[in-house]
Amino acid sequence: MQNAIMIGAACGLALAASAAQAAPASDAVQIRALEARYVAAVRAKNLDGIMRGYAPGVRVFDVAPPREYDGIDAYKADWGGFLAGVAGPLTFNLSDLNIETGGGLAYATSIQSWNWTDPNGVSHSLTTRVTDVYRKGGGAWEIVHEHVSVPVDLVSGQGDLASAK
Repeated sequence: MQNAIMIGAACGLALAASAAQAAPASDAVQIRALEARYVAAVRAKNLDGIMRGYAPGVRVFDVAPPREYDGIDAYKADWGGFLAGVAGPLTFNLSDLNIETGGGLAYATSIQSWNWTDPNGVSHSLTTRVTDVYRKGGGAWEIVHEHVSVPVDLVSGQGDLASAK
């Protein structure tokens, strides 16, 4: 009888440990889905879809001036300006997505590559490094802070827009 109790207790602990490990995986899956929706929205140049994953009070350090955007309205205006400068298709890829979750906060890093043509017919390419900070509220994750950057040559002061390894 004692062996049966010990086996039952061990199974219970194993199930509890398994459930505890499943929660972060589920959170990471939810964040991957948020990022997949973002990628689809960027490719479609769908401004409302792009903004859907951001918290109302998001703070963004973008690669282009100004230094920061406080709140979703300011960041939406920035995105609207960018999309207005894209003539034709926008090629966008997100790679090297690494997600860390813990409780109600998470962060992810990724490499994001962009190719587009402006209204004057000039082609542009840009590769950025992105760090997103997420907060979970009401069962859903949203981006509360985003930092977008490119490496900078400190001697010339020029950004490395190709940002290769």
